[in-house]
Amino acid sequence: MQRLFPALVGLVVVVAVLSSCMFIVRERDLALLFALGEVKATITKPGLYFKYPPPFENVVYLDKRLQTIETRDPERIQTAEKKNLLIDSFVKWRIADPKQFYVTFGANSSAAVERLQAQIRDALNAAVNVRTVKQVVSTDRDTIMKEIQSSVATRAKPLGVDVVDVRLRRIDFAPEISDSVYRRMEAERKQEANRLRASGGADSERIRAEADRKRQEVLAKAYAEAQAKRGEGDATATAIYARSYGRDPEFYSFYKSLGAYRESFAKPGSALVLSPNSNFFRYWDQPKGAKPAAAATK
Repeated sequence: MQRLFPALVGLVVVVAVLSSCMFIVRERDLALLFALGEVKATITKPGLYFKYPPPFENVVYLDKRLQTIETRDPERIQTAEKKNLLIDSFVKWRIADPKQFYVTFGANSSAAVERLQAQIRDALNAAVNVRTVKQVVSTDRDTIMKEIQSSVATRAKPLGVDVVDVRLRRIDFAPEISDSVYRRMEAERKQEANRLRASGGADSERIRAEADRKRQEVLAKAYAEAQAKRGEGDATATAIYARSYGRDPEFYSFYKSLGAYRESFAKPGSALVLSPNSNFFRYWDQPKGAKPAAAATK
């Protein structure tokens, strides 16, 4: 047993030395191999690697995954109109140069986040300060994000950082100007509504006037055609009457008298106050049309 113990101790020492000479780089990591305090190699591919045991060589791991910086509180940024906006943004970034990143920040990602946040704040101010509220909120929003990304990426590259994307997530008015902005928007919408109502009223009057004009034209045309037809009918009737009178004047006179009797006594109780010798009663009891005899006088 006494002989076995030194062998076990030696085996443990050998295993410890061998384990200190090996290291594994995972898919999500970058590795910096240091030799006596200086960077000897940068390892970006995952796998099993060998090195000298400490203190001759040691390894520092960095996270190579895509990381996100989100603002905890919206940034208060002033526009060209001197109005404050509350802007909430986020940034996607990752380590592009492990050696430069380590030289700048060490293995502390928090320091990198603080530096990037300051750069983002500066770029956001520079992009928003020269624009109006309308441009920031709607028309130039994509342009602002591109400008911020370009500015931050340029400034972050010497730090070993690659800025992948910048997004403005939410843009709100500061509380002190929200009411005035909403009132102005309401006034603009009311003005637009009144303009549309006025335009619609004008169009309505124009359409109504056009319809009335066409109606008058149609009525006038129809009245003219009716008068022409009536005139043609009257002319035809007159011609028929004339031909009938020319053929038998006595029968024509008798026929007209019958029509007069029919119209005069059409209603029950009709009464006429006429002289019995009137020509109106010429055919009343004399089919030949003899003139009625004069009434006897006392």
